[in-house]
Amino acid sequence: MERRHKIALYPGDGIGQEVVAEAVRVLHRLEVRDRGLHLELTELPWGASYWQKTGRVVPEGFLGELRRFDAILLGAVGWPATIPDHITLDPLKRIRQTFDQYACVRPAKLPRGVRCPLVGKNPGDIDLVVVRENSEGEYVDSGGRFRVGEPEEFALQTGIHTRRGVERVLRFGFDLARKRRKRLAMATKSNAQRYGYVLWDEILEELRPQYPDVDSRREHADAMLMNLVRRPESFDVIVASNLFGDLLTDLSSLIAGGLGLAPSANLSPERRAPSLFEPVHGSAPDIAGKGIANPIAAIAAAALMLDWLGEASAAQAIHNAIDSALAAGCATPDLGGRLTTREMSDEVVSRLA
Repeated sequence: MERRHKIALYPGDGIGQEVVAEAVRVLHRLEVRDRGLHLELTELPWGASYWQKTGRVVPEGFLGELRRFDAILLGAVGWPATIPDHITLDPLKRIRQTFDQYACVRPAKLPRGVRCPLVGKNPGDIDLVVVRENSEGEYVDSGGRFRVGEPEEFALQTGIHTRRGVERVLRFGFDLARKRRKRLAMATKSNAQRYGYVLWDEILEELRPQYPDVDSRREHADAMLMNLVRRPESFDVIVASNLFGDLLTDLSSLIAGGLGLAPSANLSPERRAPSLFEPVHGSAPDIAGKGIANPIAAIAAAALMLDWLGEASAAQAIHNAIDSALAAGCATPDLGGRLTTREMSDEVVSRLA
């Protein structure tokens, strides 16, 4: 039986275009391997180049265009030399919020063959997932700047935390922990922010009795960052607000081998809209066009996408191929190797044969 999925490719800017091209090669190889799998890939030419032609990063009705797809595979956005970051990132924020992609899931697992920057930590010591609340918190545009240019100028930026938003992302984290090692840690800062994060604390306490099989706790965000370095093996599933999740995922990716290996899933758990999958490394203008970007994060993001679409076997095949290549010492410059972007993906594709 043929299984068809409509995928929007949004390569974006910089190395995003390079790594998405390699992820597409892997997806095509899977279609050859599995004759029942058919992926309808549509590339969207949005980003900095679109800006130069039209004065916009994306077209007027871009959300309506994206809604007709089953999933979105993003490369990276941003070209600071030409466009301010808040402009290039705005479509991404609008996608997350309009499609209610409230669960940003970022796994961090140290692979065999990759050196950990933490002394004495080995594969098996770092295997965690950060679930970042993705729809509200500190990244909702609530506030403004006042008396601009005057000595008394001030900016007001308000974090929005709702009971509905906090509860649903915590439930998502608890459910994920049940499928893993049944441990959950929530990031808070209720010692300093007495309204928003006291709400987080209270909702965690309300939910804990409903998940008696999960060992749950809360940690102040600064202590959690420290403990990710001191004892990363103590973490399984971490749930955090939008801002804290942003910080925690960068650190967890680093200790698991680097941003070049780190995929991300922006999920709409109720599946009322497409979910978005991406590497977390950004557009990296300093190495764009040099052919040395690590494609593994984008390839792993494609695997997360397939798993979300119900193609668990194909997703696992990609993960196995990635693990095999890294264990064999295949590495791009960010991992201390000399392989080009294409050569690295060649190693993954060959292991899918």
